[in-house]
Amino acid sequence: MRRAAVVVLISVFIAGALTACDPAKKVSASGGTGQIRVTTVANALVGLYDKNGNLVPTLELGPTGDPVPRDFRRTDANGNLVLRFIPVAHGYTVRRVDSNRTAPSDPVTVNRVLHRPAKTLYTNQKLNTGYGYLKTRDGTLLSYTVRLPGPVDKGPYPTVVEYSGYDPSNPYQWSSTAPSSQIANIAGYAVVGVNIRGTGCSGGSFFLWEDAQATDGYDVVETVAAQPWVKGNKVGLVGLSYPGIAALYAAATQPPSLSSVAVGGTYDDGFRNLMRPAGIVNSGFAKAWVKGREDEAEAGGQDYTRKKLAEGDAICAFNQKMRTQNIDLTERIEENPYFPTLLGLGKTFAPANLVNRIKVPTLLIATWQDEQVGGHAPTMIENFTGTTKERFILTNGGHAEMFAVPDILARWGEFLDLYVAKKTPNGAILKAIAPVIGQQVLGSPGLLSTLPFPADRFTGRSHAQALAAYEAEPKVRVLFENGGGAGGIAAGLPHPSFAKDFATYPVPGTAVQRWYLGANGSLTGTAPAAADDADGTIDSYVSDPSVRPRTSTTGGGDWAQLPLFNWVQPVEGKGLSYLSPALEATQTMVGSGSVDLWLRSSAADTDLQVTLSEVRPDGKEVLVQSGWARTSVRKVDEARSTELQPLLTMQAADAAPLPAGVFSKVRVEIYPFAHVFRAGSKVRLILTAPGGDRIAWAFDTLAGTPTNEIARSAGRPSSIALPSVAGVNPPAALPACPGLRGQPCRLAPPAP
Repeated sequence: MRRAAVVVLISVFIAGALTACDPAKKVSASGGTGQIRVTTVANALVGLYDKNGNLVPTLELGPTGDPVPRDFRRTDANGNLVLRFIPVAHGYTVRRVDSNRTAPSDPVTVNRVLHRPAKTLYTNQKLNTGYGYLKTRDGTLLSYTVRLPGPVDKGPYPTVVEYSGYDPSNPYQWSSTAPSSQIANIAGYAVVGVNIRGTGCSGGSFFLWEDAQATDGYDVVETVAAQPWVKGNKVGLVGLSYPGIAALYAAATQPPSLSSVAVGGTYDDGFRNLMRPAGIVNSGFAKAWVKGREDEAEAGGQDYTRKKLAEGDAICAFNQKMRTQNIDLTERIEENPYFPTLLGLGKTFAPANLVNRIKVPTLLIATWQDEQVGGHAPTMIENFTGTTKERFILTNGGHAEMFAVPDILARWGEFLDLYVAKKTPNGAILKAIAPVIGQQVLGSPGLLSTLPFPADRFTGRSHAQALAAYEAEPKVRVLFENGGGAGGIAAGLPHPSFAKDFATYPVPGTAVQRWYLGANGSLTGTAPAAADDADGTIDSYVSDPSVRPRTSTTGGGDWAQLPLFNWVQPVEGKGLSYLSPALEATQTMVGSGSVDLWLRSSAADTDLQVTLSEVRPDGKEVLVQSGWARTSVRKVDEARSTELQPLLTMQAADAAPLPAGVFSKVRVEIYPFAHVFRAGSKVRLILTAPGGDRIAWAFDTLAGTPTNEIARSAGRPSSIALPSVAGVNPPAALPACPGLRGQPCRLAPPAP
């Protein structure tokens, strides 16, 4: 289809939607995935009917996120309405019930997520270099920008897609939120940035992570892959953070023309481990991020959108009219403390529930201390069962380490070369553009160029030989002590002390190292023998979040070489601290931990923060990882949990107050981590109110300052279980402190 034909098609689409507002015409309805888009006159009262003419009540989300059934709904001032949560079926019609002058809509179909439209939907579209719009299965037009690495006639080119609700289709400049496509383009890849429906200049309305966004991703992949300038008519999905998460949703719809997925900065369960970690509202990054996405999804909410509107882009202007149908989640997250089971909304926010449907080679990069999404993503590694060609790279550090650490950047490039470009990997280009990457990630063009890039691992081999060697390697690579200053590299720069490959995660053969809370703030390997309620077997503290900083930084750049941390010691009487003896041998730990407490509180509900740190023989202390819990949702999901990882149901039916005057068992997960505790170091466990351990996470804690008591007796043995891994041989020297990326360092507390 020629460009002129595309313009005509789009013009007809707009004209058809506009004429549907004439009351003498029929209602316009378009079926999609889980929804029907309706256009008629303003403020019209409409109903949905099945193929037999029966009224079908539709659902709205109430203030707390609960669905409210409605027999009839009103269109907005533009005559638009989006009916969501519609069951899969054929033959739906939409009718006005306040007027007999408008004919019902033509019959429409709502399809399942894994529905495959006719291939002609994609082959009949031509995407030109630069800015434009592509059409999805329900007629929604998504804005895109195509950037080729050279002239069209020099193609075809290996191609990747970056798909998100930021501004990947911004035609005026590279988005700061799209480093994947920028780097890939410089490395010789064609890149296509596409805005999710309801964002930027794309059509439709916005409801975070609804199924229609996933199936749009399918349509994007298939439309791009059908272009003549795409090598092999296969494309890869790439992205850090939002586009990385969107790529998982899109890949789970199984587009036939998808070659691979290479992403980072994702999460596993957006409700239970990010927006409300173990029940507590994350009022820092998570809440601000959701609100930011909803604000930008408003009409004219992005800079490039306003520029396109000022230039007279009629399609962009038309698409803004559907924004009144956006659904705001911010208040619903605050008001609803429980995992939303109705309509499957909780599962919709959990990529862990759908990654098993991904059938193509996948590279997932995650950081344990990710200041934005939290570092819980490794928990879903076991769920990638749809492909045997998956790879995972895990490291300490912040959200953008995948493009800061040369070892990770090189392997990301290898993956794209092997599975998208279908060629023997060559890291020379990525090494050459390190200053550009350093400017974006670290704020300094020279920093990354000073770091050693790994040598090409497949030089002299054919693509087939390189691919076979790559696929024979272990699936999980853990980088240890990133920023530790090994090999003469300055402390704080993204360079690990060493790396270790594992067959999978959790690491096979992981042993449980359990320490019991003992007298005088000790951790001991021996279970307590004292009788319950004996003198000295109960410790207490006042849970007072006001004495904790909201976050652990004072500024200076979250990804800087040495961020300005403000990681403070607990206040006397406002927390508890337990310290092990000096370790006789070095221990490497990889995985989650479990703090198993016997707790009694003066309140029916209380919020907990557990902090794991290493107290080093040089008198310094380094943060390893933290965890949180609201005790009213303490019910452990036994089917998903292990001795080392307690995962909560967080369902309303399981919620219960703490019984007054009685000790209750409460398990708190220490989020996943990898850390080496060297001989001579001590393991420290700290219990406080939430706050002060994360760069960008803050918490809306419960009101009041209850007294929390922790028992440590024979019948109530509070303890901490940690994941000990054998067969790792770390360097003998301690890493720099400060230096470890994402892990603040401070002076150790005085010996008790």
